[in-house]
Amino acid sequence: MSKTNKIHETAIIEEDVTIGEGTTIWDGAHIRRGATLGRDCIVGEKSYVAYDVKIGDLCKINACVYICAGVTIANGVMVSAHTVFTNDSTPRATDSEVTALRSSAPDTSTRRTAVERGASIGANCTIAPGVTLGAWCMVGMGSVVTKDVPAHTLVRGNPARPVAVICACGAVVARPDATGDMPRGPHRCACGKVTP
Repeated sequence: MSKTNKIHETAIIEEDVTIGEGTTIWDGAHIRRGATLGRDCIVGEKSYVAYDVKIGDLCKINACVYICAGVTIANGVMVSAHTVFTNDSTPRATDSEVTALRSSAPDTSTRRTAVERGASIGANCTIAPGVTLGAWCMVGMGSVVTKDVPAHTLVRGNPARPVAVICACGAVVARPDATGDMPRGPHRCACGKVTP
């Protein structure tokens, strides 16, 4: 038996959008052309998913999230409310003569961002263009991510910095030593999983 999608009547779903079974899209969300959402996802109210964005299965995109073109989100990712992805390394509104608006279409200054399996991004985060958020990493709320985040790493702050090694369950399994270096793994969590 297939699951049905729940799409609020005020959501805007453009042409050529693929939505997996069991996915829910809440009020005021806008999904642009060519976007792909996997199965059993949630897209919160007033969130924006740009054209050609790829979102995997079992993802939670909370309220008021902005996901720009060039972002790929793997399975099992959590993006909390008011997170903003960026993709332009040289943003300008107009051409250099200020005679016309610059196109919003991807160009040579557009950078690709990847969010890998199981990653979590806290509320009110900003993700800079062209970074990779590793598998099972976690970004603390209000952080500004300007560099790649390694797998199983908790980062926080502005700019975001590593503060712990975390398990896939979310528990902290190691903290930096006195010199500020992260201890090498593997680390065994109380849940029984081993983190590399």
